[in-house]
Amino acid sequence: MTMNPFDTVDESLILRGESDWFTPDLAERLAFHPLECVDTEFPHYVRSIDSPDGVVRPRERHPVFFGCYDWHSAVHSHWALIRQLRLFDDHPGESQILESIDGRLTPENVRREVDHFEENPSFEKPYGWAWLLRLAAELHLWEEEPADEWRATLEPLEETIRDLVRSELLTRDRPLRDRPFRVGTHGNTAFALAAVLDYATVVSDRSLESTTVETTREFFGDDREYPVEYEPLGWDFISPALTEADLMRRVYDPEPFAAWLEEFFPDVTEAPFDAILEPVQVNSDPDEELALHLVGLNVSKAWCLAGIASTLDASGGHRYVEPFSESAKRHANAGLEAAFTDDYAGSHWLSSFVLYLLTRNDGGIAPD
Repeated sequence: MTMNPFDTVDESLILRGESDWFTPDLAERLAFHPLECVDTEFPHYVRSIDSPDGVVRPRERHPVFFGCYDWHSAVHSHWALIRQLRLFDDHPGESQILESIDGRLTPENVRREVDHFEENPSFEKPYGWAWLLRLAAELHLWEEEPADEWRATLEPLEETIRDLVRSELLTRDRPLRDRPFRVGTHGNTAFALAAVLDYATVVSDRSLESTTVETTREFFGDDREYPVEYEPLGWDFISPALTEADLMRRVYDPEPFAAWLEEFFPDVTEAPFDAILEPVQVNSDPDEELALHLVGLNVSKAWCLAGIASTLDASGGHRYVEPFSESAKRHANAGLEAAFTDDYAGSHWLSSFVLYLLTRNDGGIAPD
Protein backbone atom coordinates (compact mmCIF):
# COMPACT_ATOMS: atom_id res chain seq x y z
CA MET A 1 0.00 0.00 0.00
CA THR A 2 2.97 2.35 -0.31
CA MET A 3 2.52 3.56 -3.92
CA ASN A 4 1.52 7.21 -4.29
CA PRO A 5 -2.06 7.20 -5.70
CA PHE A 6 -1.64 10.77 -6.95
CA ASP A 7 1.19 10.16 -9.40
CA THR A 8 -1.09 10.65 -12.41
CA VAL A 9 -3.47 13.25 -10.92
CA ASP A 10 -3.45 16.82 -12.21
CA GLU A 11 -1.97 18.93 -9.40
CA SER A 12 -4.58 21.63 -9.98
CA LEU A 13 -7.23 19.15 -8.79
CA ILE A 14 -5.26 18.41 -5.65
CA LEU A 15 -4.96 22.05 -4.64
CA ARG A 16 -8.54 22.96 -5.56
CA GLY A 17 -9.53 21.46 -2.23
CA GLU A 18 -12.73 19.80 -3.47
CA SER A 19 -13.45 16.11 -3.70
CA ASP A 20 -15.77 15.95 -6.71
CA TRP A 21 -13.04 14.30 -8.82
CA PHE A 22 -12.33 11.42 -6.41
CA THR A 23 -12.61 7.90 -7.78
CA PRO A 24 -13.83 4.90 -5.76
CA ASP A 25 -10.27 3.54 -5.72
CA LEU A 26 -8.94 6.76 -4.23
CA ALA A 27 -11.73 6.93 -1.66
CA GLU A 28 -10.95 3.36 -0.64
CA ARG A 29 -7.27 4.21 -0.37
CA LEU A 30 -7.93 7.24 1.82
CA ALA A 31 -10.03 5.13 4.18
CA PHE A 32 -7.68 2.13 4.33
CA HIS A 33 -5.28 3.22 7.08
CA PRO A 34 -7.79 5.10 9.27
CA LEU A 35 -10.20 2.17 9.16
CA GLU A 36 -7.44 -0.27 10.02
CA CYS A 37 -5.92 1.88 12.77
CA VAL A 38 -9.02 2.89 14.74
CA ASP A 39 -9.31 -0.73 15.86
CA THR A 40 -5.58 -1.22 16.44
CA GLU A 41 -4.99 -1.00 20.19
CA PHE A 42 -1.25 -1.69 20.19
CA PRO A 43 1.32 -0.26 19.84
CA HIS A 44 0.09 2.64 21.93
CA TYR A 45 1.61 5.70 23.56
CA VAL A 46 1.17 5.28 27.32
CA ARG A 47 2.33 8.67 28.76
CA SER A 48 3.17 8.82 32.50
CA ILE A 49 2.74 5.89 34.88
CA ASP A 50 2.15 6.56 38.58
CA SER A 51 2.68 3.04 39.94
CA PRO A 52 3.29 -0.56 38.86
CA ASP A 53 -0.47 -0.94 38.86
CA GLY A 54 -1.04 2.26 36.95
CA VAL A 55 -1.18 0.88 33.42
CA VAL A 56 -4.71 0.59 32.09
CA ARG A 57 -5.31 -0.84 28.65
CA PRO A 58 -6.15 1.84 26.08
CA ARG A 59 -9.41 0.08 25.22
CA GLU A 60 -10.50 0.20 28.86
CA ARG A 61 -9.52 3.81 29.43
CA HIS A 62 -10.78 5.12 26.08
CA PRO A 63 -13.38 2.71 24.71
CA VAL A 64 -14.17 4.96 21.72
CA PHE A 65 -10.75 6.40 20.85
CA PHE A 66 -8.30 3.68 21.86
CA GLY A 67 -6.64 2.99 18.51
CA CYS A 68 -4.18 4.76 16.23
CA TYR A 69 -1.33 4.85 18.78
CA ASP A 70 -2.76 7.86 20.67
CA TRP A 71 -6.09 9.49 21.48
CA HIS A 72 -5.87 12.48 19.14
CA SER A 73 -4.95 10.29 16.16
CA ALA A 74 -7.92 8.05 16.90
CA VAL A 75 -10.16 11.12 16.97
CA HIS A 76 -8.98 12.58 13.69
CA SER A 77 -9.08 9.16 12.04
CA HIS A 78 -12.77 9.02 12.97
CA TRP A 79 -13.07 12.53 11.52
CA ALA A 80 -11.46 11.32 8.30
CA LEU A 81 -13.82 8.35 7.99
CA ILE A 82 -16.96 10.35 8.75
CA ARG A 83 -15.91 13.18 6.43
CA GLN A 84 -15.46 10.67 3.63
CA LEU A 85 -18.94 9.24 4.17
CA ARG A 86 -20.35 12.76 4.05
CA LEU A 87 -18.51 13.79 0.91
CA PHE A 88 -18.38 10.62 -1.18
CA ASP A 89 -21.61 9.02 -2.37
CA ASP A 90 -21.46 5.22 -2.43
CA HIS A 91 -18.13 5.08 -0.64
CA PRO A 92 -16.66 1.61 -1.25
CA GLY A 93 -15.83 1.21 2.44
CA GLU A 94 -19.16 2.50 3.73
CA SER A 95 -20.41 -0.70 5.34
CA GLN A 96 -17.08 -1.35 7.09
CA ILE A 97 -16.87 2.22 8.35
CA LEU A 98 -20.44 2.18 9.66
CA GLU A 99 -19.92 -1.14 11.44
CA SER A 100 -16.60 -0.03 12.91
CA ILE A 101 -17.84 3.27 14.33
CA ASP A 102 -21.19 1.88 15.48
CA GLY A 103 -19.38 -0.71 17.56
CA ARG A 104 -17.47 1.91 19.55
CA LEU A 105 -19.62 5.03 19.54
CA THR A 106 -22.12 4.07 22.23
CA PRO A 107 -23.54 6.17 25.09
CA GLU A 108 -21.74 4.06 27.69
CA ASN A 109 -18.40 4.35 25.93
CA VAL A 110 -18.76 8.11 25.48
CA ARG A 111 -19.63 8.45 29.17
CA ARG A 112 -16.32 6.78 30.05
CA GLU A 113 -14.48 9.16 27.73
CA VAL A 114 -16.17 12.07 29.53
CA ASP A 115 -15.25 10.60 32.91
CA HIS A 116 -11.59 10.59 31.90
CA PHE A 117 -11.69 14.29 31.07
CA GLU A 118 -13.45 15.08 34.32
CA GLU A 119 -10.57 13.38 36.15
CA ASN A 120 -7.86 14.71 33.79
CA PRO A 121 -9.03 18.09 32.45
CA SER A 122 -5.73 18.90 30.71
CA PHE A 123 -5.63 15.60 28.80
CA GLU A 124 -4.90 16.19 25.10
CA LYS A 125 -4.92 19.98 25.46
CA PRO A 126 -5.16 21.58 22.93
CA TYR A 127 -4.50 19.35 19.90
CA GLY A 128 -6.87 16.54 20.81
CA TRP A 129 -9.54 19.08 21.73
CA ALA A 130 -9.15 20.68 18.31
CA TRP A 131 -9.72 17.41 16.50
CA LEU A 132 -12.66 16.41 18.69
CA LEU A 133 -14.40 19.66 17.77
CA ARG A 134 -13.62 19.05 14.09
CA LEU A 135 -15.17 15.60 14.43
CA ALA A 136 -18.26 17.09 16.08
CA ALA A 137 -18.49 19.76 13.37
CA GLU A 138 -18.40 17.07 10.70
CA LEU A 139 -21.37 15.34 12.30
CA HIS A 140 -23.24 18.65 12.39
CA LEU A 141 -22.55 19.15 8.67
CA TRP A 142 -23.63 15.65 7.63
CA GLU A 143 -27.38 15.56 7.11
CA GLU A 144 -27.84 11.86 6.45
CA GLU A 145 -28.10 8.81 8.67
CA PRO A 146 -26.44 7.87 10.92
CA ALA A 147 -25.12 11.38 11.59
CA ASP A 148 -28.02 12.38 13.87
CA GLU A 149 -27.61 9.32 16.06
CA TRP A 150 -23.82 9.61 16.25
CA ARG A 151 -24.03 13.34 16.96
CA ALA A 152 -26.44 12.77 19.84
CA THR A 153 -24.23 10.01 21.22
CA LEU A 154 -21.08 12.11 21.06
CA GLU A 155 -22.76 15.25 22.42
CA PRO A 156 -21.72 14.81 26.09
CA LEU A 157 -18.05 14.65 25.06
CA GLU A 158 -18.51 17.52 22.59
CA GLU A 159 -19.99 19.62 25.41
CA THR A 160 -17.18 18.65 27.79
CA ILE A 161 -14.48 19.68 25.32
CA ARG A 162 -16.31 22.88 24.40
CA ASP A 163 -16.47 23.84 28.08
CA LEU A 164 -12.78 23.04 28.56
CA VAL A 165 -11.90 25.20 25.57
CA ARG A 166 -13.78 28.11 27.10
CA SER A 167 -12.29 27.72 30.57
CA GLU A 168 -8.78 26.48 29.80
CA LEU A 169 -7.87 27.83 26.36
CA LEU A 170 -9.85 31.04 25.92
CA THR A 171 -9.68 32.31 29.53
CA ARG A 172 -6.40 34.21 29.86
CA ASP A 173 -6.29 34.95 33.59
CA ARG A 174 -3.41 32.70 34.64
CA PRO A 175 0.26 32.21 33.69
CA LEU A 176 0.76 30.22 30.47
CA ARG A 177 -2.77 31.08 29.40
CA ASP A 178 -1.95 34.68 28.58
CA ARG A 179 0.29 33.85 25.62
CA PRO A 180 0.20 31.48 22.64
CA PHE A 181 2.45 28.45 22.23
CA ARG A 182 4.35 28.88 18.96
CA VAL A 183 5.54 25.33 18.40
CA GLY A 184 5.39 23.01 15.42
CA THR A 185 3.83 20.12 17.31
CA HIS A 186 0.75 19.30 19.40
CA GLY A 187 0.87 22.32 21.72
CA ASN A 188 0.45 24.90 18.95
CA THR A 189 -2.20 27.43 19.98
CA ALA A 190 -3.00 28.75 16.50
CA PHE A 191 -3.86 25.29 15.16
CA ALA A 192 -6.28 24.73 18.02
CA LEU A 193 -7.90 28.16 17.71
CA ALA A 194 -8.49 27.59 13.98
CA ALA A 195 -10.32 24.36 14.77
CA VAL A 196 -12.36 26.02 17.52
CA LEU A 197 -13.31 28.89 15.21
CA ASP A 198 -14.30 26.51 12.40
CA TYR A 199 -16.41 24.50 14.84
CA ALA A 200 -18.10 27.61 16.25
CA THR A 201 -18.92 28.73 12.70
CA VAL A 202 -20.42 25.37 11.75
CA VAL A 203 -22.63 25.08 14.84
CA SER A 204 -23.46 28.84 14.90
CA ASP A 205 -22.13 29.34 18.42
CA ARG A 206 -21.72 33.12 18.18
CA SER A 207 -20.43 33.50 21.72
CA LEU A 208 -17.66 30.96 21.19
CA GLU A 209 -16.90 32.47 17.80
CA SER A 210 -16.53 36.02 19.11
CA THR A 211 -14.39 34.94 22.07
CA THR A 212 -12.12 32.94 19.79
CA VAL A 213 -11.74 35.86 17.39
CA GLU A 214 -10.95 38.18 20.29
CA THR A 215 -8.34 35.77 21.66
CA THR A 216 -6.81 35.30 18.22
CA ARG A 217 -6.43 39.02 17.62
CA GLU A 218 -5.02 39.58 21.09
CA PHE A 219 -2.48 36.78 20.72
CA PHE A 220 -1.37 37.37 17.13
CA GLY A 221 -2.65 40.70 15.82
CA ASP A 222 0.54 42.62 16.64
CA ASP A 223 3.03 39.99 15.43
CA ARG A 224 5.73 41.43 13.17
CA GLU A 225 8.76 40.07 11.30
CA TYR A 226 8.25 36.43 12.26
CA PRO A 227 11.59 34.53 12.29
CA VAL A 228 10.61 32.09 9.55
CA GLU A 229 14.25 31.17 8.92
CA TYR A 230 14.23 29.12 12.14
CA GLU A 231 11.70 26.62 10.78
CA PRO A 232 11.42 23.72 11.04
CA LEU A 233 12.17 23.75 14.74
CA GLY A 234 12.62 19.99 15.10
CA TRP A 235 10.30 17.12 14.27
CA ASP A 236 7.54 19.58 13.35
CA PHE A 237 4.37 18.48 11.60
CA ILE A 238 2.95 21.99 11.29
CA SER A 239 4.62 25.32 10.52
CA PRO A 240 4.09 27.80 13.40
CA ALA A 241 4.34 30.74 10.99
CA LEU A 242 2.03 29.42 8.29
CA THR A 243 -0.43 27.96 10.80
CA GLU A 244 -0.71 31.37 12.44
CA ALA A 245 -1.32 33.03 9.09
CA ASP A 246 -3.88 30.36 8.21
CA LEU A 247 -5.70 31.23 11.44
CA MET A 248 -5.54 34.98 10.85
CA ARG A 249 -7.17 34.70 7.42
CA ARG A 250 -10.21 33.42 9.32
CA VAL A 251 -10.52 36.53 11.49
CA TYR A 252 -9.71 39.28 8.96
CA ASP A 253 -11.34 40.19 5.68
CA PRO A 254 -8.99 39.71 2.71
CA GLU A 255 -7.64 43.27 2.51
CA PRO A 256 -6.89 43.68 6.25
CA PHE A 257 -5.40 40.17 6.20
CA ALA A 258 -3.06 41.14 3.36
CA ALA A 259 -1.96 44.20 5.35
CA TRP A 260 -1.34 42.07 8.45
CA LEU A 261 0.62 39.52 6.41
CA GLU A 262 2.90 42.22 4.99
CA GLU A 263 3.95 43.11 8.54
CA PHE A 264 4.03 39.53 9.82
CA PHE A 265 6.39 37.99 7.28
CA PRO A 266 9.80 39.30 6.34
CA ASP A 267 10.29 39.29 2.57
CA VAL A 268 9.92 35.57 1.91
CA THR A 269 11.06 35.99 -1.69
CA GLU A 270 14.57 36.75 -0.40
CA ALA A 271 17.12 34.50 1.31
CA PRO A 272 17.24 33.25 4.01
CA PHE A 273 13.50 33.76 4.51
CA ASP A 274 12.53 32.04 1.25
CA ALA A 275 13.44 28.67 2.75
CA ILE A 276 9.94 28.48 4.24
CA LEU A 277 8.58 28.20 0.69
CA GLU A 278 10.53 25.00 0.05
CA PRO A 279 9.41 21.52 1.11
CA VAL A 280 11.39 19.88 3.89
CA GLN A 281 13.63 17.01 2.86
CA VAL A 282 12.64 13.86 4.76
CA ASN A 283 15.22 11.46 6.15
CA SER A 284 14.35 8.01 4.83
CA ASP A 285 16.16 6.20 7.67
CA PRO A 286 13.55 3.75 9.06
CA ASP A 287 15.00 4.17 12.55
CA GLU A 288 14.06 7.85 12.49
CA GLU A 289 10.33 7.34 12.84
CA LEU A 290 9.75 10.92 13.92
CA ALA A 291 11.00 11.95 10.49
CA LEU A 292 7.52 11.06 9.28
CA HIS A 293 6.38 14.19 11.12
CA LEU A 294 8.14 16.07 8.32
CA VAL A 295 5.96 14.33 5.75
CA GLY A 296 2.94 15.70 7.59
CA LEU A 297 4.68 19.08 7.75
CA ASN A 298 4.87 19.25 3.96
CA VAL A 299 1.17 18.34 3.69
CA SER A 300 0.05 20.88 6.30
CA LYS A 301 2.24 23.59 4.81
CA ALA A 302 0.58 22.87 1.45
CA TRP A 303 -2.92 23.52 2.81
CA CYS A 304 -1.79 26.66 4.62
CA LEU A 305 0.02 28.06 1.59
CA ALA A 306 -2.90 27.32 -0.73
CA GLY A 307 -5.42 28.90 1.62
CA ILE A 308 -3.29 31.97 2.24
CA ALA A 309 -2.72 32.44 -1.51
CA SER A 310 -6.46 32.18 -2.15
CA THR A 311 -7.25 34.81 0.49
CA LEU A 312 -4.53 37.14 -0.82
CA ASP A 313 -5.92 36.74 -4.33
CA ALA A 314 -9.35 37.75 -3.01
CA SER A 315 -7.79 40.89 -1.51
CA GLY A 316 -7.31 42.26 -5.00
CA GLY A 317 -4.00 40.62 -5.77
CA HIS A 318 -0.75 40.48 -3.86
CA ARG A 319 2.88 39.84 -4.69
CA TYR A 320 2.79 36.62 -2.66
CA VAL A 321 -0.10 34.99 -4.53
CA GLU A 322 2.08 33.33 -7.16
CA PRO A 323 5.03 32.30 -4.94
CA PHE A 324 2.68 30.90 -2.29
CA SER A 325 0.61 29.05 -4.91
CA GLU A 326 3.71 27.53 -6.51
CA SER A 327 5.09 26.63 -3.10
CA ALA A 328 1.80 24.91 -2.23
CA LYS A 329 2.19 22.72 -5.32
CA ARG A 330 5.74 21.73 -4.36
CA HIS A 331 4.72 20.95 -0.81
CA ALA A 332 1.70 18.92 -1.91
CA ASN A 333 3.81 16.87 -4.31
CA ALA A 334 6.49 16.23 -1.68
CA GLY A 335 3.98 15.36 1.03
CA LEU A 336 1.77 13.08 -1.04
CA GLU A 337 4.80 11.26 -2.42
CA ALA A 338 5.62 9.95 1.07
CA ALA A 339 2.29 10.03 2.94
CA PHE A 340 1.01 6.59 1.99
CA THR A 341 3.52 4.64 4.02
CA ASP A 342 2.84 1.33 5.71
CA ASP A 343 5.12 2.33 8.57
CA TYR A 344 2.72 2.63 11.53
CA ALA A 345 4.60 5.69 12.77
CA GLY A 346 3.07 7.50 9.78
CA SER A 347 0.14 5.39 8.69
CA HIS A 348 -1.77 5.93 11.95
CA TRP A 349 -2.25 9.65 11.18
CA LEU A 350 -1.05 10.86 7.77
CA SER A 351 -4.23 9.97 5.83
CA SER A 352 -6.15 12.51 7.90
CA PHE A 353 -3.71 15.24 6.92
CA VAL A 354 -3.99 14.24 3.26
CA LEU A 355 -7.79 14.35 3.44
CA TYR A 356 -7.68 17.79 5.08
CA LEU A 357 -5.55 19.08 2.20
CA LEU A 358 -7.65 17.50 -0.54
CA THR A 359 -11.05 18.57 0.87
CA ARG A 360 -10.25 21.91 2.55
CA ASN A 361 -12.96 23.68 0.47
CA ASP A 362 -15.65 21.05 1.04
CA GLY A 363 -17.13 22.68 4.14
CA GLY A 364 -16.14 22.79 7.78
CA ILE A 365 -12.70 24.24 7.13
CA ALA A 366 -13.01 28.03 7.02
CA PRO A 367 -13.14 30.34 5.29
CA ASP A 368 -15.39 28.40 2.92
